[in-house]
Amino acid sequence: MHSVVVIALSLPLKVGVYENNQLIYSRELHEHTSESLPMLFETLLQQYDISQLIYANGPGSFMAIKVSYLFLKTLSIVKQIPFLATDAFYFNKNRPIKALGKLCFVKMTHSIETQVFDEVPNGTFELPQELIIDDFSSDTLPYYGIAAVT
Repeated sequence: MHSVVVIALSLPLKVGVYENNQLIYSRELHEHTSESLPMLFETLLQQYDISQLIYANGPGSFMAIKVSYLFLKTLSIVKQIPFLATDAFYFNKNRPIKALGKLCFVKMTHSIETQVFDEVPNGTFELPQELIIDDFSSDTLPYYGIAAVT
């Protein structure tokens, strides 16, 4: 049984396959999520017995989060595969994440807030070498972090 982790918050899109919670395969994709995720999963579903889907539900690229959520949620329902999520800070060692302009998302103890930075940090996301399943939640709804302009 294998778990698949998807980090589709910025380019490159990162996907990891885990066996016994250890990373055994990883891939970086530089195409848009909507183009690369279906093609990659076509291969992954043939090669691995996927028992769990996990993704970073934000903050990050709104479109990439939406696309990855819809794709993975649909796959979860159709294939009856459990679907889990956590926030993006799990994959970048809790560093600030660029939002708009000089505005960045920052993880506080129990919330995610925005702060202005003079110099916007260059955040990168990494797949963990080992999964700790208790770090993930069944609450998979996307987190966008910035309200719509009204």
